[in-house]
Amino acid sequence: MRLPVFDLHCDTALALSERADGYKSLRRNDCHIDLERAGELGGYAQCFAMFTTPDFDQWFGKPATEVFDAMLGNLEQELARNADIIAKAGSTAEIEANHRAGKMSAILTLEGPAGINFDAGRLEELYSRGFRISTLGWNEKNILTGSHRTGGGLTDAGREYVRECQRLGILVDVSHISDEAFWDIMKITEAPIVASHSNLRSVCDHSRNLTEDMYRAIVETGGTAGINLCAPFIRESGADFDATCDHIFRMLELDPTGEHVSLGGDLDGCDELPAGFVGIQSYNALADRLHERGLDEITIRNIYWNNTMGVMDRAVRNHQK
Repeated sequence: MRLPVFDLHCDTALALSERADGYKSLRRNDCHIDLERAGELGGYAQCFAMFTTPDFDQWFGKPATEVFDAMLGNLEQELARNADIIAKAGSTAEIEANHRAGKMSAILTLEGPAGINFDAGRLEELYSRGFRISTLGWNEKNILTGSHRTGGGLTDAGREYVRECQRLGILVDVSHISDEAFWDIMKITEAPIVASHSNLRSVCDHSRNLTEDMYRAIVETGGTAGINLCAPFIRESGADFDATCDHIFRMLELDPTGEHVSLGGDLDGCDELPAGFVGIQSYNALADRLHERGLDEITIRNIYWNNTMGVMDRAVRNHQK
C-alpha cells in the first residue's frame, strides 16, 4: 500500500552531519532515510530533529551548542541542494502546497534544548527558522525536567519553557521525559501535546513508552503519539511488523476515533528496527500488514498522514487565539 507518510521524528540530521566516513547526501545515503527511497512513498513530510544533550561534551568533545549549529547548518544546506524535491514547511498549508507540487516537506524540531542552552528566549528565533516541535530534554536530568531514566518533575524554568512554546505555536513533545514531568505538563498545558516517538507501556514495558493513562491524557489535549520503530520499545525481543501493529491496535482501542495515533519512527536514532523494516521505504510494507490485520485504508491513511496534519492545525489555531 503506497500512502503519504508524515513522520514525527528522525535523527537523520545528526547522522548526516557527524559521519566519520565523509560527506553523506540527504538524497542518497546508507542511513535509514534518504530522499530517493522516500520517493517510493505516496508523499512525504518528515520532522527532522536537531538532537542535542549535555553529554555531547563527552561524545564529541565539543559543546551541544556547537553541534546544534553545525547540524542545523548542514541540514539547511542539504535542503537547498535538493530543493527540486523537498522544501521546508512550517504549516499544514505549506505541507499541502508542497505535496500538490510533487515535493516532500521538512519540518524542524528540537530533541533536547541543550543546543540552545535550554533558553526559552531562543524559541521565537527558532520558530522563525521553521521549528514547530520541542522536547524538554533527552535521557538526562536538566534544568527544565527530569527524564524517564532519572525521574524528577518539571522545574519552574521548565514551566516557563512550556508556556513559551505554546505561546509561539511550537508543539510540546513529552517523549523522553519522566512520568512526574509528564503530569506536571498536563496540569498547565493550554495546547495539544505530542509524544513524537513513544509507544505503549502496556504492550512493551519500557520507561520510554507511555502508560495508557498518559495516552488518554494526550488524546484529551487533541494531541498525538507517534509510533516508535526502535525494536526494544516495541517488544522485549523479536520485534516485527506484528508487534508494531499491536501498539497501534491498542491505541485504537483506547481511542476509537483513531485520530490520535501517528508515526514517529525514530529512524537513524535507533540501532535495531523491527524485522522486515529496513528504511523509510518500509512504511509501505507496514501499511500492508496493518491492512492484512483488518485496518481499512482510511484509518491507515489517518495514522500515516491526516492525524499529524490535524494536530499541527490545532496547534496553529491555539497560537492564533
